[in-house]
Amino acid sequence: MENASLKVRIQKLGTTLSNMVMPNIGSFIAWGVLTSLFIEKGWLPNAEFATIVSPMITYLLPLLIGYTGGYNVYGQRGGVVGAILTMGVIAGSEVPMFIGAMIVGPFGAWVIKKFDQAFQEKIRPGFEMLVNNFSAGLIGFVLMLISFKVVGPFVSSMTTAIGDGVQAIVDMKLLPLANIIIEPAKVLFLNNALNHGIFTPLGTEQVLKVGKSVLFLLEANPGPGLGILFAYALFGKGSAKSSSWGAMVIHFLGGIHEIYFPYVMMKPALFLAAIAGGVSGTFTFQLLNAGLVGASSPGSIIAITGLVPKEGNYFANLLAVWGGVFAGAIASFLVASIILKADKSEGASLESAQAATKAAKAVAKGQAQVPLSSDVTTDNVHQIIFACDAGMGSSAMGASLLRDKVKKAGLNIPVTNKAIANLQDTDHTLIITQEELAERAAQRTPRALHVAVDNFLTSPKYDEIIAQLTNQTATHASAQVEAQVQGLAPDLSNVEKVIFAYGAAQGSATMGQATLSAIFKNKGIEIPVVSLSYADLSDSNAQTSLIVTTVVEQARVQALAPHAQLLVVDSLVTTPEYDKLVASLRK
Repeated sequence: MENASLKVRIQKLGTTLSNMVMPNIGSFIAWGVLTSLFIEKGWLPNAEFATIVSPMITYLLPLLIGYTGGYNVYGQRGGVVGAILTMGVIAGSEVPMFIGAMIVGPFGAWVIKKFDQAFQEKIRPGFEMLVNNFSAGLIGFVLMLISFKVVGPFVSSMTTAIGDGVQAIVDMKLLPLANIIIEPAKVLFLNNALNHGIFTPLGTEQVLKVGKSVLFLLEANPGPGLGILFAYALFGKGSAKSSSWGAMVIHFLGGIHEIYFPYVMMKPALFLAAIAGGVSGTFTFQLLNAGLVGASSPGSIIAITGLVPKEGNYFANLLAVWGGVFAGAIASFLVASIILKADKSEGASLESAQAATKAAKAVAKGQAQVPLSSDVTTDNVHQIIFACDAGMGSSAMGASLLRDKVKKAGLNIPVTNKAIANLQDTDHTLIITQEELAERAAQRTPRALHVAVDNFLTSPKYDEIIAQLTNQTATHASAQVEAQVQGLAPDLSNVEKVIFAYGAAQGSATMGQATLSAIFKNKGIEIPVVSLSYADLSDSNAQTSLIVTTVVEQARVQALAPHAQLLVVDSLVTTPEYDKLVASLRK
């Protein structure tokens, strides 16, 4: 329990820092684009526009961080006081006050919160607005002066010392060793805390001095995860092997690194592959003097490429960045390949491996497997929230998957996603988190119902939730879907084309197409796989066309192409039905 509590405290500290920066990442990106375009050595030098660069990093970015830090502690009132104190540290220093804003923003909000708790009930009726406004103003005023005289100079000296320390590590060529800590910490859900709580503020200050920073690449490098997923694609087993192709697209192009974490957790030896990839990538970045002009969020190769600096030789800078990414991918691929090829265990599916891991953890802790709470009913659940560290990425995809299941079951329950820090403790709420974050979510929202899952993208708990909400057994709920699929079992003997159909949103269909195309290529199946909008399905209304769709969209697709064959799946991105399809086509 002590280790678990320590981990939660570390996660809380990291999340507190990252939650001040992440909501404002758009402003950091805007500053990075402004810098790369309009400074003297930018793509489009413009002296007039370049005058915005300095005020933005000196005032706007720290004030946003200070306000957000205060808001996270005590709402808008805390944000206002936090911003007042931040102005004090800005004026009292000569360096950008990101660290100072992270200190005084939450502190100012905490002080005004304690003041309100002590005096709010003593205010006479009619004087509330007067007391509230003047208390915030006067407390902010006093603390601003203290920030100006004490905190600003202290943090300025500390920031300079940290910057000098980082530069010394860079000069000594020791920066790659940081990945020995960074890569395991990422998989343990400290990725946002590292990237946005530490590297983004330090990297932004480094950009101001030298025009780019390698710190933006330490955590955001998609290379290590890409190499591990590619190793699974070639040497993995079961659904972990087939789903890895789609996961590669989501990870490398979409920048959602959380998608490869379960693949590492399945085989803990793969932490070595992640570390090897991180160290190799950072070594290459440092060797080739790579860096970005701003924070890359998400860690997509597209976003990273867009932040490569023009200064000097652009193509050399681009090759340096790509070189580090692919060096990391190659290193992690080689180590992961050795580990996976040496694994002689049976080819269990990703889902069953996760379930077995969860059961083993419970046994090791002397705990029985906890069934889903009987309180999960339509009377007690009026909304479902997927909560993760950042409130985006994997939780958004998990929410999308369950939203489809809820809609398919005919339930009128909204399914959304949020950061844990933004959760409100309300009744009639079901909160779904990953196991690593469950304790923090429960502490923040004790009145809500909680369900912890191993992986947002492939959890059997979703069927259990739907089953209880619809008063069915989980077996019955799964059987209904299976019956729908079997009732439309396609004749694969004369399939000439596989089509992924999509409506307004093309993303899942494109990822599904990429996944199945890669599987077909790996198995030597020469059947074209394409994605088509619903409007174009009439051109493929023939028995030789196999259209892949979800249960939710099944009726619509049937109406548009009644003569085509259907493969009805639960999710277009990761599904065991693709393995069955390949097995049938190869008979």
